[in-house]
Amino acid sequence: MKKLLIISPYFPPVNAADMHRVRTSLRYFAEEGWEAEVVTVDPAYADMGRDELLLQSIPRDIKIHQVKAFNKTLTAKIGLGSIALRSMWYYRRYVDKLLTRQHFDLIYFSTTQFPVLVLGAHWKKKHGVPYVIDMQDPWHSDYYRDKPKDQQPPKYWFSYRLNKYLEPIALKKASGLISVSQDYINDLKARYPVIQNIPAATITFGMFAPDMDIADAHREGFAPLLSPGFTNIVYIGRGGSDMHKAIAPVFEALKAMPNDGAINKKQLKFYFIGTSYAPQGQGKASIMPLAEQYGLADLVTEITDRISYYHTLVTLMQADALFIPGSDDAKYTASKIYPYILTRKPLLGIFNPKSSAIDIIKEFGIDTVYGYDAVVAADIHRFIVGAIDKTSATPALSPHAMAKHSAQTKTGLQCSIFNQATQYEQL
Repeated sequence: MKKLLIISPYFPPVNAADMHRVRTSLRYFAEEGWEAEVVTVDPAYADMGRDELLLQSIPRDIKIHQVKAFNKTLTAKIGLGSIALRSMWYYRRYVDKLLTRQHFDLIYFSTTQFPVLVLGAHWKKKHGVPYVIDMQDPWHSDYYRDKPKDQQPPKYWFSYRLNKYLEPIALKKASGLISVSQDYINDLKARYPVIQNIPAATITFGMFAPDMDIADAHREGFAPLLSPGFTNIVYIGRGGSDMHKAIAPVFEALKAMPNDGAINKKQLKFYFIGTSYAPQGQGKASIMPLAEQYGLADLVTEITDRISYYHTLVTLMQADALFIPGSDDAKYTASKIYPYILTRKPLLGIFNPKSSAIDIIKEFGIDTVYGYDAVVAADIHRFIVGAIDKTSATPALSPHAMAKHSAQTKTGLQCSIFNQATQYEQL
């Protein structure tokens, strides 16, 4: 059995999107010949919400190491708030000691807290342990460089320059690369020719059916967010102006729909929930201003505060229909699509026409997914009417797609890269 050390600063019970790859893979690593241990940051130092139910999905035999981090209330005074920067010194010290005492065949970074990735080069040089990087999002990117300041992430000027400096330190010594998008891999290999021949694979997040059972068993413990007596069409996830191209066709079609006896728009609600990463109560609406432009403020509700993971699943299951808008960035892959699909609710998806999400959703037999350059008002009108009058068919999901995109299958693909990476280092 080979030994795998996973670096994931956020981990259950912390409710962060970037730890789900690890969380849903842990029960399957041993089947593929890898004994996994996780090094995470003590939740007491995390700056994200918690969902204690997440712990129910973690196998009890997995060893979890916790490191400290500098207190955010102190480091934020000098502009260093990210958990990656606050925990890096503790990570280095703890894992140095761990690698001195124990043998590990590979280190696996699966996180969007990118600065910690530079420690891979240090541990490889000092302890001879190769490492694989999971690029769930772009690290150093020019995407926001020409965007208006109000559309750029917080502290963009600083983070852009820091990322430009740190990314090559981590990438040039990597032994393998995993990403949710082939475009991310192509960009990195073009940027750093030294990694041109390392093992790499595009692996989306896996579909993890046990989550639906956990959510269903605890549904009574969550406060309802949707309006009783209404037809509720729901999206839960981040917002942003980059999604306006996908949302605008829906608002245009909704505005043009008649409000008569057959279609009572007054009994229809579109929900956009958890659209901001800002602290609770401090989020800035990014969807409601667009709804107001179309005169639809009475039909649209935006809740910027994020909700817990299982509260999300319960709310999706309570909806009458679901909507997933994608980013205007063609490289963006919506990893959130699998929980939506597992609800077996009528689903409308609108993405950049080059997004891989379109083909993935269609594999399941769901045909109400479109590029925003091809969707027409009649398609959206038909979907909304079906949700209102309850005539939309429950998707009969393809068994082949269910198996292909399961967390178990995706874990096998990750382990294939692990095996290739360790062999690559021996060449």
